[in-house]
Formats: sequence, C-alpha cells, structure tokens
Amino acid sequence: MAQSGDEVEVVITYLEMTARPAAKLHPPANANIALIRAETPPVSYFLYLYGTVGAAHDWTDWFAESPAAQTAFVQDPNVTLFTLMVDGWPGGFFMLDTREAGTCDLAYFGLIPQALGRGLGSWLLESAIQTAWDTSDTNRLTVNTCTLDHPRALPLYQRMGFSPIRQQTTTRLLSGKGSS
Repeated sequence: MAQSGDEVEVVITYLEMTARPAAKLHPPANANIALIRAETPPVSYFLYLYGTVGAAHDWTDWFAESPAAQTAFVQDPNVTLFTLMVDGWPGGFFMLDTREAGTCDLAYFGLIPQALGRGLGSWLLESAIQTAWDTSDTNRLTVNTCTLDHPRALPLYQRMGFSPIRQQTTTRLLSGKGSS
C-alpha cells in the first residue's frame, strides 16, 4: 500500500467524444437533487469541492497554485462550475472548460464520499456530457483520468461514449491526503 511521500507510477488516460450521444437523462428515483450552475464562484468554493471529491485520489495540484492562478481559472468566463446538490448539500460537481476553440474539456467531475453509492454518478456524468454539447462551438468533448482516480472512472467514461486516444505514464509523489 502506497503512503505519503511514496513515489508511484501513474497512468493517465486521455479520452474524447466527437459526437453528442443520445440523451437518457433520468435522475435516480426518489432523489432530492438539483444541478446548479455557479456564477463567478469564489475560489474557496471550488477548492472545497475539489478537495472533498479528490481527497481519496490525491487531487492536490490546485492547492499548490498561486491565488492569482486559482482565480484566473475558476473565474474565467470560459470555465463553468456546476454543483450537484443532494438533500440540500453539495454532493458533487463538474467543471467544463471551453477555453480551446471547438473543444469542451470536462476538467473536473466527481462526487463527495457521502454521495457515492446512491446512483448519482452516471446521471451527473450524463448531465455534464449533455451540458458540454449544449455549449456553442463544441466539436469535441475531452476528459482525462488516471490510476489514482476512482477505479470505476475509466470504465464509466467509456460506457458513456468516450474513447481513449492516448495514455501517458508518469510518476507522482503522494501527498498523503487520502492516498492509498
């Protein structure tokens, strides 16, 4: 089992989708949920979601960035944050990045640990995909995942219509904030 300070091999898989899939949006039955687009969210809100969703997967890169870089990303008009509210609390989020012409990148996607196992992940991902294709000028939707992410992430992306286009192997020094 890898621990804080260990250097581990990480395989990053880059995926893309070049056509809108058919919509099958059906929220889980009896779920008290809402999907809300954030308007100029504070960086602290993004970092809360990023840190809570990513704690178990060693998502730490944004914590090392300068406040100016964090603000430039989070408040860029071509980067949009959507929050999944579950029973009145933030259960997950996704971010769409359209800064590259013709491409919408699913920059971040995930559920907080307390929202896992409730049938929300597939619905949230499908919502992200349909929202991305609704963005003007989207010809291609991209996402990447790595071996530190949830083990079901890559199969879920592929089941939803993403195709792997390349892989990259690198190493990473684990921060220890939830790494296993």
